[in-house]
This record gives sequence, C-alpha cells and structure tokens, in this order.
Amino acid sequence: MSDTNTPNDSYDGDQSSLTSRLAANPRPALRWAAVAAVLLVLEFGAFIGGTLTVLHALVLGATGLIAAMLGLTISKGIETSINEVQASILSQIDSVRSTAEGIPTLLSRETIPNQGHRLGPDGPWAETFMGLEPRLAWLLRVTLIVVYAFVVAYWLFRGWDIFRIYYRQADWTPTDDIINRLRSHRWGVFGVLIILLFLTMALFGPALGPTTVEANIQSPYGHYVEYYSNETGQVENVTVGNANFNSKSKGAGTNVGPMSYDSFDRFHPFGTLTNGRDLFTFMMGGARTTITVVGIAIGMSAGIAAALGMISAFYSGTVDLGVLTVADGITSVPQLLLLIMVSAVFAGHWITNVLNGGFLLAILFGLTGWPGLWRAVRGPALQVAQEEWVDAAESFGQRPALIMWKHMFPYVVGYLLVYASMSAGGIIIAMSALSFLGNGLGVTAPTPAWGRAIDLGQNYVSTPSWHISLIPGLMIVALVTGANALGDGLRDAIDPETESGSGEQTAAGGGA
Repeated sequence: MSDTNTPNDSYDGDQSSLTSRLAANPRPALRWAAVAAVLLVLEFGAFIGGTLTVLHALVLGATGLIAAMLGLTISKGIETSINEVQASILSQIDSVRSTAEGIPTLLSRETIPNQGHRLGPDGPWAETFMGLEPRLAWLLRVTLIVVYAFVVAYWLFRGWDIFRIYYRQADWTPTDDIINRLRSHRWGVFGVLIILLFLTMALFGPALGPTTVEANIQSPYGHYVEYYSNETGQVENVTVGNANFNSKSKGAGTNVGPMSYDSFDRFHPFGTLTNGRDLFTFMMGGARTTITVVGIAIGMSAGIAAALGMISAFYSGTVDLGVLTVADGITSVPQLLLLIMVSAVFAGHWITNVLNGGFLLAILFGLTGWPGLWRAVRGPALQVAQEEWVDAAESFGQRPALIMWKHMFPYVVGYLLVYASMSAGGIIIAMSALSFLGNGLGVTAPTPAWGRAIDLGQNYVSTPSWHISLIPGLMIVALVTGANALGDGLRDAIDPETESGSGEQTAAGGGA
C-alpha cells in the first residue's frame, strides 16, 4: 500500500468512508495522533480530574432535578430510588477522579514545587524546585502550563487542518472561508486568546496557584506550612489558618500586596484577601466555577434556542406565534430580579449544594437566556426554511426532525455561536453581581467567586490593599471583553459584509 504525504485531491466527490480514506493515506493522521498522545500523557491526570469534576456537578444536578420533579408528581419512593442511584454513580466518579488526580503529571506542583521555607535570614530556600526562590519556581510552572495549554489548542486546530487537507471528501466548504477570515481578524484572534487563557485557568487552576483551594481556603486548619522564624532563628511550622490570620490585607500597616511574601515564607502573586487567603488561588478557583456555570448556561440556552428556532421556522404559523409569546413573557421579567428571587427561595435547598449555588445559577441563566438567542436564529431559520432544498427534502418524505438537523441547523449554527459568545459576557457580569451582593445570592462560600472578592475589598480601594477589588474587576473585564471580541470576530467571519468599517456599522454590530 502506497503512503503519500500530500493533500488527497483524489477524494473530491468520493463517497468512500473516512476509515478507507485513513487507510489509503495514514501517515498524516498517525503523526498527529502520536503528538496528541504525548501531550495527553503529560497532563493526563489533570485532564481527567477536571473533566470528572464537571461531570460530577452535572450528574448531581441533573439526577437531583429529575428526582425532585418525579417526587412531586408521582411518589416519594421514586425520588428515594433515584437518589440511591445518584449516590452510587457519584461514588464511582469520585473514586475514578481521586485515582486520576493521583497520577503524576509533568507540570504539577509536586513536580515543580514552589512552597518552601528559608533555612536562614537570607536563605537559601529548601523544598522548592531546585532550591529556587518560590517566586521563580511558581513563575516557571505557570509559564510552562500556559505554553502547554496553547500548544494543545494549536494541535487540536492542526488536527482539523489535517482532516481538511488529507481526509475530507470536499476540497472546500464555507467553513474554510470562515476560519480563514477569523484567523486574519485581529480583534477576533484577541478574543480567542483571552478565552483560551481563561479556559487554562479553569482546567489547570490547582497547578497554577501557589497553593490549593483546599489547603488555603476550604480546610486551612487541616494543613501546615513551614517557615523560618526570625524570632527563634529556627524553622517552625504553623497551620495555614493561623498563617492566614496573620497575613491579612486591610490597608495601611496590615497588607500583603501583589508579588510579595508574607511572614511565613509564602509567595502571593496577587497578594492576600482581607482574611489572609491567597488572592491568586482564589481567582483560579473562581475561574473554574465561572467557566463551568457559563458553559452550562450557554449550552442550555443555545440548545433550547436552536431547537425552538428551527421548529418555529419550519412549522411557522401558530407554532411560531406560541414560541414568540413564551419568549416575550420570559423577556418581560427582569432577569437579575428573577435570579435574586429564585436564589432566595431555594436557599437551603439541595440544589444549592451543587457548585455551592453555581448549578442553580446555570439553570436559571439557561432558562431565561434562550429568548435572546432564539430571536437571533429565528430570522436565518425562517430564511432557510423557505429554500428549495428544504421543500425537496420534505417532498421526498424525510422526517421534519431530520430536515431540521441536516438542512437547517448547519445554516443557523454560525449565528448561534456569534450571539452565544456575546451573551456569555452578560452571564459573567450577572454572576459577579450576585456574588458581590452576598447574603446567600450567587456562588456562596467557601467556593471562590470573583464578585465576593470585589465585595471584600471595596472598603480598601484607596489604601495599599487596592489589589483585592481591582484585580478581580480587571479579570472580569478581560473575560467579558474577550467573549465579545470572539463574537465580533465570528460575526465578521461568517458575514464579511458586516465587518465594521465605519462608526455606524460598529454601533450596529455591537448591538446585535
């Protein structure tokens, strides 16, 4: 069997299976798979652990919601049975996750440790990577993790590129032009890079921080740190909780600022909070919570909007009017007020234990956010529903569901991505606002939430402890800006005629 390493032009119009095309020219796919396998093995435990953490929350929320609904409508016995199945599934997920997180990874804090202590007043440092100063050891690990994450993202894109060049049946599809335009769209590329950076924070947060959420925030009195005591001239140990108590940032005279050490030899890249906890670790934990909630909410909203958009366009008439009425009814209720009311009503309910209120927020955002996305896809869906190929498919007896999936969804998915990415910013801001308000709203303690950090530091903005509110605020702005930039880039890539060349077009695009 001959082995070529050139684009497979002979497959234009070929109806052979992907397996046969891979068999005819395996080398490009094997090379890509070999590199992908190496990248996966390097951080296999982190990937599996992060994936199972999200899966744990989804299973807990979904099964609990089903149990509650069936318990109210049928019988409490069914609810009890589902809860028993839920406990069994979650136990298995926790077991696998614990095993996965115990797998050594190349870029873990165990491999490149930064937490150590001095052996004397001026050093040297012990228990850090190669005896480096904690600041340098932490910076090395963070740099390697970020580089690794971007290499993985590039290699995933490279996989699509290899498929497009060597194995795809068609020489060209509209997606090629969309991606090429997006790659040359600087504002859109900026959005992609920002989103990738925050996804890296969410996935590799435990390794990025100078310490862990569990040790520094959730169970500080169950963990110890060693440090060199200037008073005794010896290496002492203290619980993390006591160290935090003596490392608070509360303005002049009591402050541990960004890129500094506390009196317990601990390095704080973003400084500490008013309770002495490490702000960088807090922000990384908040990134995971934020990305998870936004992902669930946007996925739910997009799924509902796409389904209802195609159904209302395909059947039109009474069905379209009914969906429009429901959408208008949901839109008429102020979302933030509804979130506050529901959060207060469900305070103490079992669902608030999932992501400490984050899952409840995701459901609420998903159920209240779809009308905006539905309006965005309804127009394109109505347009494609009137095309001849849809009428032809219907006349040949294809089922409506199949027609919507094969002939309508590919046309509206681009618009769905554009408006979904732009809607993410509003969810992020609303989450932060609820956590800022506190009193059981939003994501509750001890799970980190960016809005809560802003609330803790609002009284110290004009003091040396300005970092407590400013840094979380800047991160929120960066993530929202990145999501909007990605949406702008996708919009201009899908429809080049909308690319902003004047102030009027820019304003129109921003309000899309």
